Amino acid sequence: MGRLAVVLGSNGLGPGGEDVAATATSNGAAVLQRHDEGGVYTLPHRIDHVANLERLAADGCDRVLAIASVGSLRADLGVGSFVCPHDFIALHLGLTALDDASAHRVPGFDAAWRARVLDSWGAAGAAELHDGGVYWQTIGPRFETPAEIALIGAHADLVGMTIASECVVAGELGIAYTAVCLVDNLANGIDPNALSVEAMEAQRALNVVRLRDALDAVLPALVDG
Repeated sequence: MGRLAVVLGSNGLGPGGEDVAATATSNGAAVLQRHDEGGVYTLPHRIDHVANLERLAADGCDRVLAIASVGSLRADLGVGSFVCPHDFIALHLGLTALDDASAHRVPGFDAAWRARVLDSWGAAGAAELHDGGVYWQTIGPRFETPAEIALIGAHADLVGMTIASECVVAGELGIAYTAVCLVDNLANGIDPNALSVEAMEAQRALNVVRLRDALDAVLPALVDG
């Protein structure tokens, strides 16, 4: 029986992030901070997803609950929403842990593991988790322009910079992977108010408390294989 890994994003590095990590650890999960490389912040386009996932596989992890900070492409999917996407778009992505024809594979979130996360989340009475949505991965590290968001928003519900990469590599390594995204901002141009990094970080500091409480409620049901 393998071990559960919780992979934390930028919302696990700011104020209160240490409490989120401690909560996951105290519930028996392995914790990986995807943006932290030896105590130095790693920009999203420079994260070594292959090394991260290979490390988890070597530690005996067979499933990943990935947490990600995202922008919402829908005004009705507001700041503070938890979303479990069912698919992603990352047309630019050329990433693999494999070096032969086996890299020609069908990617995606693990359906059985995703269903278990959704069921456990609901049974735990944690904050509402929206079932479904398309995640669009951009390259980063900059945010998107309103024109880019208008294009992306015609095809997706969430925008971020990491989840698709992790999902592809996890699948190649035989690790079941699903994600829970926390909306820390409305994407550039969705909110009538101008997007600012300062406002997003202030909201993220509020959301991280809800993230900690949600994980504390749901992880006991997920750590056992």
